[in-house]
Amino acid sequence: MNDSSSGAPTDQGTAPAVLAEDIEDLRATVEALAAQLEDTNRLAENLRDAPPPEPAEPSGEKAQREKKPKPVVPPLILRLDGEVFDQELAGLAVWVEHVLVACYLTEVSSSAPWCARWYEHPQAIARLHALWLAWQELTTPDSGGYTGPSVWHRDHLDPCMTHLRDPHGPFASCMTSDERPQHTVLPQPPVDPLPTFG
Repeated sequence: MNDSSSGAPTDQGTAPAVLAEDIEDLRATVEALAAQLEDTNRLAENLRDAPPPEPAEPSGEKAQREKKPKPVVPPLILRLDGEVFDQELAGLAVWVEHVLVACYLTEVSSSAPWCARWYEHPQAIARLHALWLAWQELTTPDSGGYTGPSVWHRDHLDPCMTHLRDPHGPFASCMTSDERPQHTVLPQPPVDPLPTFG
């Protein structure tokens, strides 16, 4: 007979039996979870102790691209010397004359000076060389893609020319008018040698 308010059996003998059965079910569940936890811990220890897996061998077109030797990246031009420096500077000079100046140099003024002898300013050589290297990479479809030229203009050309042609930049004492060519290499500020400690 059932209690009408709770739906629970009123027989006092069945309640302990149901409770004992529930306890056995809980005990079995706990034992199964403990066994699963031991298996997980053992697997974690094996993974921790195992050597890292070797990368999968690339296949197809990707494998061909990855097997090509990477090109040697040219160093900063100021780190070159002798004939190597002269050759790199000659290539840079051709690019400056036929690409940079021909296409991008705007009117020379006191707010945007220029130096026809830019190659006598070490800072200009370094910056223009870096600009040229970026141009070579970003205007080549294989490496620059469709957006390479835009990236070159935004991230390389504009900041470089803004700095070089700044009234306080390396050409500050050079030509400020096409009719009055002028060239002055600004002196380097002094640097005291590091004192010896001892």
